[in-house]
Amino acid sequence: MLEIQKRLSNSFYALLALPATAMGFALSVQIAALSWILSTQYGLDIHDVGLVWAAGPIAGIIGQILIGVISDNVWFWNGRRRPFILIGGVLSALMLLALPNIGIVSAAMGLDGILGIALVIALTLDLAINVSFNPTRSVIADVTPEGRPRTKGYTWMQTVSGTFGVMAYAIGAIWDNFVLIYFGVALVLLFSLLPPFFIKEPRVLGQDDDDESRADLTPEAAGVSAQQHAGDVARKSNEASLFEIVKVIYPLWGFFIYSVYALAVRLGMPAIPGNYFEYACLALTIFLIGKAIFTSEEGKTKEIAGMIGFQKVLAAHSFTWVGIQSMFIYLYAFVQYRMDHLTDIAVGQTVNWSFFSLNLVAAIIPALLLEPIAARYGRVKTHMTCIAIMSAGYAGIIFFGFTPVMLYALFAIVGIGWAATISLPFAIMSSKIPRNRMGLYMGLFNLSVVLPQLVASLGVGEAVSAVEDKSLIFIICAVTVGFSALSWSFVKEKKEEVLGSGAAAGGGGH
Repeated sequence: MLEIQKRLSNSFYALLALPATAMGFALSVQIAALSWILSTQYGLDIHDVGLVWAAGPIAGIIGQILIGVISDNVWFWNGRRRPFILIGGVLSALMLLALPNIGIVSAAMGLDGILGIALVIALTLDLAINVSFNPTRSVIADVTPEGRPRTKGYTWMQTVSGTFGVMAYAIGAIWDNFVLIYFGVALVLLFSLLPPFFIKEPRVLGQDDDDESRADLTPEAAGVSAQQHAGDVARKSNEASLFEIVKVIYPLWGFFIYSVYALAVRLGMPAIPGNYFEYACLALTIFLIGKAIFTSEEGKTKEIAGMIGFQKVLAAHSFTWVGIQSMFIYLYAFVQYRMDHLTDIAVGQTVNWSFFSLNLVAAIIPALLLEPIAARYGRVKTHMTCIAIMSAGYAGIIFFGFTPVMLYALFAIVGIGWAATISLPFAIMSSKIPRNRMGLYMGLFNLSVVLPQLVASLGVGEAVSAVEDKSLIFIICAVTVGFSALSWSFVKEKKEEVLGSGAAAGGGGH
């Protein structure tokens, strides 16, 4: 174990953030380039672009849960998360290379259209990213104590990742998206293949953080009887069963049902007339989220209270991602509508500068502001406030976003919520679940991201295509993120979940 890991120094937090940065950079490249390439280079309509983006959430559903469960229970290449970070990094780089060459790949396979090839490449890229994303986030919880050190781990993750995200959008805006893609291939390989070898993972999950002497022992050598170990394995198997997963994620059932229906319609199934199915799914979603956030943890055992808290986080986090994903996918359509004098290249540059502004704020404030504010006032309150500011920023885009400069300024406001979204919820969620099931629950938590993303990719895409005024995009963003902020007010957080032990909270370094 490196000395910087023993001391939990700032340099270790920076090192720990690099694998997640690799995956975040790959995702930034996809956000910056995919919609632009499909629309301007290959002429796909808005709803077809949304269909291609739907491949990502599908990959997330499969990849993050499956890899989370597997990585909780395996050990090879001297790591539990390390192997999947390495594999996912290589696959992500290869799929990034394929992005600007969709037409060439399609022609080489003798196919006339490019939609199918785009779907396959997008699905494989997102699957590769998700193979690594879960382990890159889970390893932070594996090697940091609960409380302020873990919050620091995730805020540093966002600071480092956000800084490189800023670089991604600057490259796309100053040069072009093709330069960005090829630069991204090199960076993803570097940050995913080297840092994992300098991070020592605990052999036994859930052990005391300072008990390094037990890290490489078998369960028997660590003082766990064969009978107790067998019971633990049986309990883990039960927790990972399909029935348990479905029961745990009930606040997301409405999103899931709609996503299955919308995908089936896009693939040729006749739609139910009158949008009655859509309204029913919306009503079911609001009911289940209301049930989750109004359920009290008082008087419950620690395990049950933790599960209720986890479900509240799922409920509160889900609507954030309807708004965020809608922004990522359809911003180019909004810019084309509001600023119709811009060329295709200028549209791409405006989108990139907007995301540059978003990520610049998200890179600066997590470790500098959010971590100390969260330590003083609580992670949940801090996150809820940031999300409310994000909703206000979306509303500002509706009323004032008529020029590129104004759009950049408003995206800086939205960046406050973006900074919180990709840092604080991981720390909040990890405090409510069994540590030795971190991979599984990180994957389940990701469902509160990918299922709303499917709704944005499919449902929002259809709605935006049907109207001339593309301001609808940010109306949806403002309303859904505002509802999310309200839902976060019902998530409870104990003071000790924020601060941790006094010794742990004092971890730092240089």
